[in-house]
This record gives sequence, C-alpha cells and structure tokens, in this order.
Amino acid sequence: MDGPNRVVADLWNGVGGDPVALARLQLQGHGVFLPSSFAVDDIAQSSIAVCGLAAAEIHRKRCGAVQTVAVDRRHAAVEFRSERYLKTQHLPAPMWDPIAGLYRARDGRWVRMHTNFAHHRDGVLALLDCANDRDAVQAALMTWDAEAFETAAAERKLVVTMTRSPEEWAAHPQGRAVAQLPLLEIERIGDAAPEPLLPAARPLSGVRVLDLTRIIAGPVAGRTLAAHGADVLNVTCARLPSIPSLVIDTGRGKRTTQLDLDTPVGAATLRTLVQRADVFLQGYRPGGVASRGFGEQALMALRPGIVVVNLSAYSHAGPWAARRGFDSLTQNANGLNWAEAIAAGPDGRVERPKELPAQALDHATGYLLALGAMIALGRRAESGGSWRVRTSLAQVGHWLQSLPRVPDGLATPDATGADVVDLLERTPSGFGDITAVRHAASLSLTPARWELPAMPLGSHPAEWLPRC
Repeated sequence: MDGPNRVVADLWNGVGGDPVALARLQLQGHGVFLPSSFAVDDIAQSSIAVCGLAAAEIHRKRCGAVQTVAVDRRHAAVEFRSERYLKTQHLPAPMWDPIAGLYRARDGRWVRMHTNFAHHRDGVLALLDCANDRDAVQAALMTWDAEAFETAAAERKLVVTMTRSPEEWAAHPQGRAVAQLPLLEIERIGDAAPEPLLPAARPLSGVRVLDLTRIIAGPVAGRTLAAHGADVLNVTCARLPSIPSLVIDTGRGKRTTQLDLDTPVGAATLRTLVQRADVFLQGYRPGGVASRGFGEQALMALRPGIVVVNLSAYSHAGPWAARRGFDSLTQNANGLNWAEAIAAGPDGRVERPKELPAQALDHATGYLLALGAMIALGRRAESGGSWRVRTSLAQVGHWLQSLPRVPDGLATPDATGADVVDLLERTPSGFGDITAVRHAASLSLTPARWELPAMPLGSHPAEWLPRC
C-alpha cells in the first residue's frame, strides 16, 4: 500500500469506518504539488478523501445507494490553500498585517508573531513599547530573549511563539502532552435517544450546524459540511474582527448571522438555535464560549443528542491548553518551520525558519473536524447519545511530523493562479462575482456543491431553514 492509501486507511480505520467502504474510494494522481519536505500533499488528499467517504457512507445508510468517491491529488493540494486563489471583483483588505511575521530576539533565537487582529497587534506594541513599524519592533525585540517574550505575550493573551526544533518541541511539556493524544477524538459524552437520518437527496440534508468559528480551520469544517448539504449557520458578533477574504472563501454554502452573547437577547437567541441544532462547532479561545453559558453540559441540557465539535490550537491537555494560537504560530513552535528550513538550507544550515507552503494545519484540522462530526452523526443515528469531537492544530502538526518526509519536495515549482484555473469556479456572491476553488471530493451520486453564495457577515436572520 503506497503512502496516500496507507494514510487514508489509517485515518478511516482510526475513526471506526467500515473497511469495506475503502474499496469505493479512488485516490487519483501522484507526485508532489506543494513544495515541502513534509507530506503536505498526503494529508491534503487523505483528509479531503475521508470526508467524502464519510458523506457517502451517511448517504448509503440513509438511502441504500452505494456510490464511489474520487479525490484528485493536485486538486486537493490546491484546495488546501483555497484562500490563496480567491478572486473577487473588489479585492478585500490584505490578509496579513505589516508587522506580522518573524523576528530575531536578543539571544539570537527567532520569534513569530500574529498581529492580523488589531487588538493582538496593539497588545504586542504595548508589550514592546514601540511604534507600529517593523524596524521599531525588531529593535525592541533586541531587549528580549525569545522564550521570555513568548511567555510574556501569552500572559497578556497575545499570539507569539518562539521557533523550536522538532527535538525541542518533543521535550517541551506541551509537545509531550500532544504526543500522548490521538489525532481525532470522537467520544460519547451523554445519553439521548437514537435519531435515524431519513432518506434524503444529499448526505447531510436536514442536518443543522451552528458554526461559531473564524479564520480557516473551523470555517473549513463548516464549509465541508455545507458542501454535502448541511444547513450551516455561521454565528459571529459585530464586535469581533474578521479577515474579509477568508469570510468570502470559507463562507460558501453557509448562512450568516450576528449575535452578541454578552447580551441577554443574544444569548437567549443562541439557546433557541441550539435546541434545534444537530452540530455545535466552535473554535474560539478555550473556555470562551463555555464562559458564556455554552459549555458541553449546558449544550447537552438544551439539546440532548447534540454533537459538540471543539477546535483548539494546542489541544485540551498540557500547560498551553488555554493559549490562543494560529496555524503559523503552531508550525513555528512545534519544529515544522525549523525542519523545513534545514531541508531548504545549503548543507542543512538554517538561514531563517521556513513556513509550510500552505496553512496546512488549519485546512487538515478543518476536514478532520468535519469527518468527526459526520462519524458522530452516524453513531447518533444508530445508537443515540450526545457526542464530543475534538482535535487541535498541534495534534495535526504531530500527525504531519509522523509521516515520511518527501525527498526533494522543496524542488517542486509553486503553482500560481494561472496554473490552477481548471480547478476554479465562478459564482455570484454578496461580494460580487467570485472565482474560487471547487471542492476536490467527487461523489458519483451526490456531487459536492455549495448551494448558497458567500455573503457579508450578518446577512441572515438567526433562524433555521425548514428541514428537507
């Protein structure tokens, strides 16, 4: 069994999928498409493939119809950085803040900071007591050792990590905690009657998903469920920042409403939505949603049989469990950027840490969360129960590091927009016509598609559509 097929089989078997279903999955194409010494192409193709297979299995159980699933390797690699290929009539604001990125600290170590939200940027500048300018930030960091700055930033609830080698991360208490966890956890956490899924035109028709996520990983999970027919209602708050291009790319197929959970009306409205929901997907800082009355116990009391899907940066275990984080910060902390730089450098010398060619941890995490949600829905249909699904960027990073490296993978040319036009589709949206990457999973009877256009945040009422 070659690499991609082995990865898919391990994923599918790991979540208790029917081994017979693997014979109905076709992994098409071969080679390297994303320039990396890590098996990014493998996790792209396999994570999208198992989602498609899970959707096909739900449809088979609902309707009795057997279908095949095909995932092209190049298409999956392109979808793994779908935000890069988005085109709109009016280009949104830049995704990255000017001072975000890598810097040297006083001890010669590197730190990476994420300042794409204004409050994170302002917090870093206040900690450094410097102007909003890259040179000023670099000068200020020369008064800090890297790990001390990382710790001070975390204490202020900011997002900064020190670049570590894989060996340093493996020895770190957080790295050790993550290494003890499975890639994806799907657990029964409460009792409830079975809820069979009745025959329907699409795998997830009638399934209601509350999507309380931002940026990439969580929104990709919601987008994937919408691609198979779920009614996905994205819930945000007007007070919270967002990144316009990501709202557009990951908003396809969803409706979007805005609620302020710090107000009685907003919290009451969400409680009403929860009572008729099937999946509660959330990716805010650990404890953030629970502190507003929407922890697992409260959700199960409101809606026995709910599937609670939790996303975090560094997992629920270890000393960093409560830390905020993003893909770029996680791959910097866990050794991926250092190892990639060694593979890229002359004679293995590191000139500066090198990021992966995609927000690969984000995208893989999103597809795995969608997979977990579908597996949990299938188990609920057969045996009942309320369910918890969870993983983290760090757990996905550990998975990627466990796979065989790709010799000469960094020699692969990086695809431009012109190279991927055959994988794009043009559709209307609330932002004008957009051109974006099609979904890579091809199901023979129930083609994946987004029936609703991406819309500005808050475009829809806080209510469910009638069940199909």
